[in-house]
Amino acid sequence: MTTSAIIDILKNNNAVLKKHHVSKIGLFGSYARGEEKSGSDIDLLVEFDEKAFGANYKGYFDTVTSLSAELCTLLHQNVDLVTVDMLSPHIAPDVMKEVKFIEEL
Repeated sequence: MTTSAIIDILKNNNAVLKKHHVSKIGLFGSYARGEEKSGSDIDLLVEFDEKAFGANYKGYFDTVTSLSAELCTLLHQNVDLVTVDMLSPHIAPDVMKEVKFIEEL
């Protein structure tokens, strides 16, 4: 799969992203750098609507799990779905430099 195909699939499935309270999603890792190989997973950085879960983040884990499963199905490939908070402080700056956010969500 190509980077542009991934972006097109994400754009064409905006309803799935909205259903899971996604406010922003971006591609990083090997696909963003053009270094993907056969079997590479698709690394996605996601931001959720801050009002979606409330102060106690009720339903957060279920939403992340469900979104990840739906994206794997849509993209026909393994997806590594992370939020900024989940990134190691050691790699976060590099991820933030290379991430390609998908517009029009």
